[in-house]
Amino acid sequence: MRIPRWSEIRELAQFETPKLHSRERALARAASLSDIRAIAKRFTPRAVFDYTDGSAGEELALLRQRQLFRSVEFRPNALVDVSNVDPSTTFLGTPVDLPIGFGPTGFTRMMHHAGEEATASVARDNNLAFVLSTLGTTSPEDLQRVAAGGNNWFQLYISKDRSITHDLLDRVESAGYGTIELTIDTPVGGIRRRDIRNGLTVPPKLTVSTALDMALHPSWVWNALTHEPLEFASLKNSKGTVGELLSRVFDATLTIDDVSWLRDRWPGKLVVKGVQSVTTSKELSAVGVDAIVLSNHGGRQLDRAPVPMELLPDVVAAVPEDCEVYLDGGISDGADALAAIALGARGVFVGRAHLYGLMAGGRSGVRKVVELFREQVTTQMALLGVRTLADLSPEHIRLR
Repeated sequence: MRIPRWSEIRELAQFETPKLHSRERALARAASLSDIRAIAKRFTPRAVFDYTDGSAGEELALLRQRQLFRSVEFRPNALVDVSNVDPSTTFLGTPVDLPIGFGPTGFTRMMHHAGEEATASVARDNNLAFVLSTLGTTSPEDLQRVAAGGNNWFQLYISKDRSITHDLLDRVESAGYGTIELTIDTPVGGIRRRDIRNGLTVPPKLTVSTALDMALHPSWVWNALTHEPLEFASLKNSKGTVGELLSRVFDATLTIDDVSWLRDRWPGKLVVKGVQSVTTSKELSAVGVDAIVLSNHGGRQLDRAPVPMELLPDVVAAVPEDCEVYLDGGISDGADALAAIALGARGVFVGRAHLYGLMAGGRSGVRKVVELFREQVTTQMALLGVRTLADLSPEHIRLR
């Protein structure tokens, strides 16, 4: 019997450098977005986590789009040289390193005090698109200073008080944004039952159990108390309570004429988010928008809403080639992005994914999410037998 030498054992058993911080240890071992989500849930008060994780009504719209992605079956081609795959593409003519952008999210600094500044910086460092929300907690001017040189877009609600919209457009243009993303699926706010049960309403009506749960997360409470108070930074000069402000921002009178007005008013690229039908897609392309985002707001508005992935082929066929089509909602793996691109999408946007990363570990958590998406996209492109995203086609997938 031969006794192995220590040098042989050492070569086979490479021990990683131990990490003292529990979040760092957890992030280092995270292998999927599901793992990142579990870390976020561990370190974040329930009400805050549920605000990100939940959706409207019975949460059927969110469940259905996730189920649809799970039903995708890939059809790979073998005997293809995939020693060098390229996951880059362009979003509205600007090069990006991955076909996955960071979509707009509200109350972002509630998830982690670093908020949009951390996420936008990670997006810039990885050459990804980032969209700042009107209901974000960082102003468009501050975001541009912190993430200077990034591919930053601004998401817009056309307010009932049109002076708010005019002011925002002037500020965003002066700050150097080249793309506006108009959201059209919020004539009113959706009914989000988790938020109601947790008391995370406008204004907040926290329950005793919610307050106790927050007390069990002292690092979150400390950061919330020692950093700037939460506010809609783009709208902080507007008068009234938060509830009154939201009632002015969400406008039930919005029509295609308002989109046409915005197209004439805005000199840069115009994207419209919240598209849920072929008819709306045709109307938007007719008034000259540069891109549409098929989206049901992550299931957070209309429960039982259409699943964007099911609409995708018909919409791509209905709009001209110079109108780019994107998709969001329910994306939790690079494979989901590849499936959407195979059916004609230019790319996808994620919201919950980067918020899970933010809750799990701030800037480091968002970086981990990008690393996972990059590995998933490049690995599965190679296994599919495609060298570039342009090689993907409907022949590469079927829905079981």
